[in-house]
Amino acid sequence: MEHARPQEVIAALRRGDVDAALDAGLMEMAGSGRLDHADLSSADRERILAAAAKLRFAWDARERYRARQQRLDDRARKRDARRTHAPSADGAVKPALPAAAANALAKALARAQGK
Repeated sequence: MEHARPQEVIAALRRGDVDAALDAGLMEMAGSGRLDHADLSSADRERILAAAAKLRFAWDARERYRARQQRLDDRARKRDARRTHAPSADGAVKPALPAAAANALAKALARAQGK
């Protein structure tokens, strides 16, 4: 964006059209010293700063959510990899369950089937 257009930003914010305000240079205006030199009332300056702060907060929250989701996905992939049958160093397939758990499960299944 070459230059922020203060009057378009204010008009868009008054309409509740944040996308148009962004297109008109909302974030550029709020992040620079140009806001102090623009011919705007203090209420309009506050409106611009408040809208920019809300957007920054939302964008930061979105990034935190994406990072958290990535961590959860990584954990799930690692957990699933541990649960699958993986060949050991000697080529034998290791069971997904520890031996004691596999034995307990086999006994429970046998009891349930009446054997």
